[in-house]
Amino acid sequence: MAHAIGDDGRAGADGTAGGGGTAEAAGTAEAVEKALGLLDLDTKARLLSGQDMWSLPAVPAIGLRSLVMSDGPIGVRGVHWTADDPSVALPSPTALAATWDPELARRAGRLLAQEARRKGVHVLLAPTVNLHRSPLGGRHFEAYSEDPYLTGAIGTGYVTGVQEGGVGTTVKHFVANDAETERFTVDNEIGARALRELYLAPFEAIVKNARPWGVMAAYNGVNGATMTEHHELQQGVLRGEWGFDGFIVSDWMAARDTVRGLKGGLDVAMPGPRTVYGEALAAAVRAGRVTEAELDAAVRRLLTLAARVGVLDGAAPAVAPADRPAPIDGDALAREIARRSFVLLRNEGAGGRDAVLPLGVHGPGGVRSLALIGAAARDARVLGGGSAVVFPDHVVSPLDGLRAALPPEVRLSYAVGADPTDELAPAAHGFELRAVVRAADGRVLGESRLPSGQVQWIGDFPDGVSYEELHTVETVGTFTPRESGAHSFGTRGLGGLRLVVDGQVLFEGEQLPAAVDDPFEAFLGSPVPRGQVELTAGEPVEVSLTCVVARHEEAFLDAVCFSLMHRAPERDAEELIREAVAAASAAEVAVVVVATTERVESEGFDRKHLRLPGRQDELVRRVAATGTPTVVVVNAGSPVEMDWREEAAAVLLSWFPGQEAGAALADVLLGAEEPGGRLPTTWPERLADAPVSTVTPSEGRLVYDEGVFIGYRAWERRQGPAPAYWFGHGLGYTDWAYEAVDFTPAPTAGGHGTEEGDGVLGTVTVRVRNTGERAGREVVQIYLTVPEDDGEERPVRCLAAFAPVTAGPGETAEAAIPLPRRAAEIWDETKGAWRLVPGSYTAEAGRSVADRRVSVPVRVP
Repeated sequence: MAHAIGDDGRAGADGTAGGGGTAEAAGTAEAVEKALGLLDLDTKARLLSGQDMWSLPAVPAIGLRSLVMSDGPIGVRGVHWTADDPSVALPSPTALAATWDPELARRAGRLLAQEARRKGVHVLLAPTVNLHRSPLGGRHFEAYSEDPYLTGAIGTGYVTGVQEGGVGTTVKHFVANDAETERFTVDNEIGARALRELYLAPFEAIVKNARPWGVMAAYNGVNGATMTEHHELQQGVLRGEWGFDGFIVSDWMAARDTVRGLKGGLDVAMPGPRTVYGEALAAAVRAGRVTEAELDAAVRRLLTLAARVGVLDGAAPAVAPADRPAPIDGDALAREIARRSFVLLRNEGAGGRDAVLPLGVHGPGGVRSLALIGAAARDARVLGGGSAVVFPDHVVSPLDGLRAALPPEVRLSYAVGADPTDELAPAAHGFELRAVVRAADGRVLGESRLPSGQVQWIGDFPDGVSYEELHTVETVGTFTPRESGAHSFGTRGLGGLRLVVDGQVLFEGEQLPAAVDDPFEAFLGSPVPRGQVELTAGEPVEVSLTCVVARHEEAFLDAVCFSLMHRAPERDAEELIREAVAAASAAEVAVVVVATTERVESEGFDRKHLRLPGRQDELVRRVAATGTPTVVVVNAGSPVEMDWREEAAAVLLSWFPGQEAGAALADVLLGAEEPGGRLPTTWPERLADAPVSTVTPSEGRLVYDEGVFIGYRAWERRQGPAPAYWFGHGLGYTDWAYEAVDFTPAPTAGGHGTEEGDGVLGTVTVRVRNTGERAGREVVQIYLTVPEDDGEERPVRCLAAFAPVTAGPGETAEAAIPLPRRAAEIWDETKGAWRLVPGSYTAEAGRSVADRRVSVPVRVP
């Protein structure tokens, strides 16, 4: 019997969800109070302010070592923002959510804890549990889902796994950081019901069920107060109602006011050393604007975190080294998550077979020739842009993966087909570079290897180099092109720049900040073309980009950020498509990989539309028109328009699949594994159909006037076009019959549990049969449908629970799934509390919100 995520995300008999955090180690409180008592006012204030980009100061006198934080969520970058310090790169959070498997998320968390310890990191700045309110959200690849229940369940597994490894988490971004436009200043106006039932719900589930050690306060405001100062939500709801006992850290540069921040519940202001805490906080205490008791409360929470992660002497860590999970193979887990996340949206008959996938390559009737098409098939996009970026030591592209997996008798051809971008990218393939740092007098201060053309030193510099002394940084080395022709070169970043390629000076001058709203975008800059050089394939040339570092008194960070940019010779777009068409025509099957780019999905800006960039849509249509069975692989982190979807034999969504992208894709295409994913978000056919398409504030305000109706909740309510693919949709390589469903009420009519809202209504038991010819995995989804005569304005149905099950051919599997009380509750705005709504509900089990197979009455008295 399978067990599912129940009312609170705790583990069933098979450990599916992953329970809460660890119990507080003996002696922690005593050690914290002892350390606190030894600190003077200035030291306490300094402890709450970053000493640099990623760490807090050490205080040797009390046995406190420096506490280090690092970005996630797909890997652990550490304090070095460079490919010279590689990290395991797992698939994107949307991919992890598409597995619908909190236990797999828990294993991902354990691996990331292992990576954090390897890099000397104590707190991971993840997971992101904001919701997919609109498909235009530019950072949706970094969040899980449009549904708060699924988000909470996956987030619970993730946090549990990380903290089981003795590493802290910061669940972010608290709260309603659901878009990027004007993200530093926007005030999101959200009704109380929507705030509670949607946007706060994942945080509540994770706090109660995984007991995270940290939460990150968002940039945006909610209902008039910026989140780093939001007393009602941070002190009242998070700490007061939910009992959160961890620390609250600001998003980077989100803390704006010393007094309002501390009184609002913010413990740590990052980064440093220039923040609103530190000296300013000590001065506020001396002036009587905040009390020392309020300061002590924040320091106490920070010292408790230090004890939990093992950097405070006299306190045992929350997880002893002997109790940490066994080592995990990062490559193997990345590959498993990727193939389990792939969503098979469509799989029609073609080439004489009932379904084009999986591709048979062995025995009679096997595919003998395959055309692989698309720029992303050779250079896969495996992660999203912004702070989620990590640098894996290798990436398996689809081309690499298929070459390795296909037997030698199968002919594999490749064609670019269409390039999704016309922008320059950081120098990578074919470049051998290093950075040479010099003082103003020309002395060499240090060197660093550069696996790519990016120099991104933020508070962390090569050995022997201090920010105060460095004057210039030269990126120097060779470039061996793989194609002949006019190669384009350019720059990105700020400062005085001199670019030389093969002896030609392409640019010499100053690059100034761009006029953009987001300070990070202004700081990092956009690519600027500087010129072209004719080069010959295979013949190396010398390249250099020298930067005279720009210094500004108002700069918030000690940083050097600039990049050598490059683009291979541009070819005629029509010629590229004709080559792809010819390759497809000569093959038995064509696989076309289409993708978004970093200028489409990234932190710092929202999307303007959902179309694929470049001529990729045209490429798919023209390849499909050849008559060769066409499989389209969509390499994107969130929805894109696919007006060609019914012209393709199969459509497979691969998300941003991490470093093992190509290996996992080969597993699935060739049938070694089935695609295991289900959509965590509804995909519209076109943007105009989406229920929520407004992410741009008006006069600084963004009104969530749709209330509780986002995602499938809104699609089911409205009259109009159906989405392209519903929430929960996903095909496999076998078929399933839903044979029976039963509901057993909980022992007490109102549910049971120690707190209101924590109980269950009963258990839904579903029996399914694998009616296909191979073993498979099914995600049994339970939706609770409200009574027809319901007087409340609420969604027709909502996801209430789910359970993944597996079975061999002809076998049955049974899932016993607790039905949470919260599924029948609404937030009563008048009483300011959850209220159970009685009535005759229906529990429906099926394969998606639109494909419900069996149902059973559920009476809520």
